[in-house]
Amino acid sequence: MFDHEKTMFEIYREGGYGRTYRVVYYTELNEHNKESEINRALQGETFYYGFIRDYGKDEAKAVIEHFVERLNEGQPLSPDDVDIALAAHSPAAQASSPA
Repeated sequence: MFDHEKTMFEIYREGGYGRTYRVVYYTELNEHNKESEINRALQGETFYYGFIRDYGKDEAKAVIEHFVERLNEGQPLSPDDVDIALAAHSPAAQASSPA
């Protein structure tokens, strides 16, 4: 797997009044939204960050979005829960699978 075949993301909790959990996919940002999205994430509190493989990315994004929903519902989740759920979508999983 090449470096360009993965997507970097972060699940974070917004700063300020709302304290809503959000996700940002850094490697998908463009010149129009890059600065505002990065600034928003920097003002928040990181819950989890990592990479997902581009192959099967839509499935991984669905898993991530489900975690964000659950966090916003107040469910007690940990970064380890995200690790476990995304294990099959990790670039490391691709690297360790037989060719």
